[in-house]
Amino acid sequence: MHKGVVSRLTSVAVLAAGLLAGPASAASVTGNATYFAGLGSPYGGCGLPQSALDSQNFVALNVFNTPGDYGWHQRPIPASMSNIIGSFDNGLNCGRYVQVTIGDHCTGTNDGAPGQPFCRNGSWVSDKYDGATLTMLVADSCADSNAWCRDDPNHLDLAQNSLNLFAQAGQPVGDLYPNHWNNRHISWQFVPAPDYSGDIRIGFIQSAQPYWPVIAISHLPNGIHGVQYYSNGVWHSATMDSDMGQDYQIAPTTTTPSQGTQYQIRVVDASDAPVAGGRTYQFSLPSSCASGCGAAYTAVTYTTP
Repeated sequence: MHKGVVSRLTSVAVLAAGLLAGPASAASVTGNATYFAGLGSPYGGCGLPQSALDSQNFVALNVFNTPGDYGWHQRPIPASMSNIIGSFDNGLNCGRYVQVTIGDHCTGTNDGAPGQPFCRNGSWVSDKYDGATLTMLVADSCADSNAWCRDDPNHLDLAQNSLNLFAQAGQPVGDLYPNHWNNRHISWQFVPAPDYSGDIRIGFIQSAQPYWPVIAISHLPNGIHGVQYYSNGVWHSATMDSDMGQDYQIAPTTTTPSQGTQYQIRVVDASDAPVAGGRTYQFSLPSSCASGCGAAYTAVTYTTP
């Protein structure tokens, strides 16, 4: 499984590959649900350690959409292979929230075996847990070579500790997992960050330094599609760190006469709109990171002129 976390034990039948949820989609889709124990170390697929997440109710989205193909493919997926991009969307859906609704469970075999149908020798059955909901944060990616992560474009991998927090009429269901799980159907859709207040958070990632200033952006009102940095009098588009959608490599405001440590950025959200109306954020590299940040995430304070 991704990042060596743990095997996932869940499922749900595929409802049309054409319903693949894109970056701006608000439509509800139906797919398989699996679960995993937690993010890998030092980061999940979106480039943040689990301790720095806004919510411990989090999900992983599929990197690839390759039914019947369980092999390795390049990440980020190049434009020439855009047909295999999964709902993770090369990291562009990181930091967004999804509202997840519990559906039917399977009475047969639901093991995600490659090349095998979901819910073999059984049927989908409704019960008292159907309709329970939970809002969850996109924090990780699923690129495993199983049916969940390859055959089902609407699959979600859910944080295991969140399963009994799904609620009906405002009350957690309490005992959905483990005895009433068996790889449920779920439906889900992207939603704005719930009860959002404040502003974004910025931190440098592990090994960041003056010659490699890579930052992680979190506490987002509607995900993140890009970072722009101001350097030598011009705004530039920052490069994402691989497909870790919340990590970007920037440059200092001035690089002469030597490499600087002062930065100015602005952020674009998942609808390609400027965050906070195009607000700029000014900050500096902490002195503890002069030779490379040791921690997975080193938070910084900023000003917003």
